[in-house]
Amino acid sequence: MPERPQIVFAGTNGGALTQFEDYAAVGGFAPLRKARSMAPDDVIAELESSGLRGRGGAFFPTGRKWAFVPKPDQLAKPHYLVVNADESEPGTFKDREIMLRVPFRFLEGCLIAAHAISSQHVFVYIRGEYEQEFEVLRESLEAMRKADLLGGVTVVIHRGAGAYICGEETALLESLEGKRGQPRTKPPFPAIAGLYAAPTAVNNVESITTVTSVLELGATEYAKLGVENSTGTRVFSLSGDVVNPGNYELPHGITLRELIYDVGGGVPGGRELKAIIPGGSSTSILTGADIDTPLDFTSLVQAGSSIGSAGVIVIDERCCMVQLGIRVSQFYEHESCGKCTPCRVGTRWLTQILQKIEGGRASQPDLDLLLSVCDRIMGKCLCPLGDSDAIAVLSYVDRFRDEYQAHIDLGRCPFDGESSLEGILAPSAMHESPAHGIARV
Repeated sequence: MPERPQIVFAGTNGGALTQFEDYAAVGGFAPLRKARSMAPDDVIAELESSGLRGRGGAFFPTGRKWAFVPKPDQLAKPHYLVVNADESEPGTFKDREIMLRVPFRFLEGCLIAAHAISSQHVFVYIRGEYEQEFEVLRESLEAMRKADLLGGVTVVIHRGAGAYICGEETALLESLEGKRGQPRTKPPFPAIAGLYAAPTAVNNVESITTVTSVLELGATEYAKLGVENSTGTRVFSLSGDVVNPGNYELPHGITLRELIYDVGGGVPGGRELKAIIPGGSSTSILTGADIDTPLDFTSLVQAGSSIGSAGVIVIDERCCMVQLGIRVSQFYEHESCGKCTPCRVGTRWLTQILQKIEGGRASQPDLDLLLSVCDRIMGKCLCPLGDSDAIAVLSYVDRFRDEYQAHIDLGRCPFDGESSLEGILAPSAMHESPAHGIARV
């Protein structure tokens, strides 16, 4: 294994840094003082030099994103920083641990970012189910306020209501404004007309927390970690059929093999590795043969997938890929806001066709129709939700087509009830059907 530097979780070997004095003792708040001694443009330049890219899924360069926000003299409106803490991508659970273990480092990053974009207003949009995380942030923010560290910046911790769609930045902004959480058409983009139609930067929790570390280490030192085009460390959420699931902070560029076997302890019971979802449920699946793929942006794109939110899901030989498709598609169908037709109707079609294949009622044209529906969804939705369903399902068929074909040829599931996903369904508002307890509406 390569060296395992701690950047996001630095100083937590003895436990979570939830006490003000403990965080200050390990150098906390020095990066904030450093940032405030710099001009906002210099802070942005430091981020650009570090190569830091967004950790929420899009992997867009953080410094460049902030540079899109107009200067106060260019657009006479308030500037807003909005932090997306509405973590809800299946397979991803890193942000909640960051907020629980290093809340001050995260809030410090918020203030650094606010300085960089000349903002006096920060909103942290946190997932409604994250009650403990909310309380930890609230107490940490109060401690920073008493220490007079906010510098005139107003920080609001806003609790959402558990809607997956509000992880999409414009739907999040709509929700913050008290409206229904649905995506906006773009342009205009949030950097120009975001919250309350004012310039807004929207960033992920891990991205913002890493900003603190970049200012502490300096851009040059930070860029030495990881690999070209994917600098620094990443908090990988490892789950599924693995001995030691959990969050692991590791440099970009380690391989899936190193993460799953050296860190995660391998697949339980000596079972065979069948597939890997490398970046949360919305990314294309890889097969066990891709085990030596490095976990960085470029390598995963070359392998036909993406790093996404770094939620690595391990799948062993017991899993029926058609059932996996149903479970994933049900999730996206249920979470669709319904604003655009390709997503509202397309996700429902995907679920129903997959159910038909799994139930042994499908013929060859149904498999062709499944792929056609994927094509009619991708690139035609207001936001990435519908695309996420289509990308996932298309990759399952592409890499495990023989399994889908076997369902059609045999007229039943070849696992004969022994799949590890048998009877395990995603949360759904649909009514039960006679086939598999899955609705057809």
